[in-house]
Amino acid sequence: MKGWTPSEIPDLTGKRAMITGANSGIGYQTALMLAQRGARVWLGCRNAERAEAAIQRLEKALGSRDLLTVLPMDLASLDSVQHAAEQYLALNQPLDLLINNAGIMGLPLQRTCAGHEMLLAVNHLAHFALTASLLPALEAAPKARVVTISSLAAKSGVLDFDDLNWERSPYNKVAAYARAKLANQCFAIELQRRLQAAGSSVISLAAHPGYAATNVAFSNSETRSLARRLWQSMVRIGNALLAQSAERGALPSVYAATSETLQGGEYIGPSGPFQLRGTPSLLNLLPSATDKQTGEHLWRHSEQMTRTRYL
Repeated sequence: MKGWTPSEIPDLTGKRAMITGANSGIGYQTALMLAQRGARVWLGCRNAERAEAAIQRLEKALGSRDLLTVLPMDLASLDSVQHAAEQYLALNQPLDLLINNAGIMGLPLQRTCAGHEMLLAVNHLAHFALTASLLPALEAAPKARVVTISSLAAKSGVLDFDDLNWERSPYNKVAAYARAKLANQCFAIELQRRLQAAGSSVISLAAHPGYAATNVAFSNSETRSLARRLWQSMVRIGNALLAQSAERGALPSVYAATSETLQGGEYIGPSGPFQLRGTPSLLNLLPSATDKQTGEHLWRHSEQMTRTRYL
């Protein structure tokens, strides 16, 4: 895998991919790389204006928007997630790639209409439910893949199954993000276990971008407290001094989505020091992600919170 570059992405003509949070950052760069190789890409986006701006940028880069479709999707609403999945299923087309990419971080305590803590809801629960709804389309494709994007922050995450939704513990936005990103990694591996047990041809993988300069810290910008503005200023400085580009940060996602050597259950991230940057590499999963009991507990809680059952 040493030195892997986007030039090694195979021809994706005829393939169909869906990417959440594809209007900017890593999601946008992933959409661009896949479409450049011929894939038809559905961009799951919450904001219609930003989605159209992304389509225009992609059209300029690709020379056409024929391979691009915006799929309205608000990951803070399970109803919106279900509606988006139903829109795709109504096309009666297989889905070759589902990239659970969208994420938010750094918010004070907020809850969705369903009562779920916002970071867990958007980063994990919405993707859990979306994958469930799209499984028929994934099963209809030969060798389909689900790639779920975790983060270096997962290393400090704790899945407190007695209070997964932050209803009793004092809320901490850093710990909440770490928990949500650990849930992403655990979900990806538990999904692989269940797909394999069911004899499915679909495979599940996890990836993380390292430290990439994206706007994930600036989502939900309507929250404009002084503390949040100061925190965002610190993020901007870190992005300028330390981060790799969003394009480089997208490489693990694209590798996980397209490499023909992967079998399912792998974790892909940058190969450089501290996994902050570098070419895509196979990484060791966190102990929580490989623990079957943890995976089962997370799956059961996710089913209850999303009212979704599958596999």
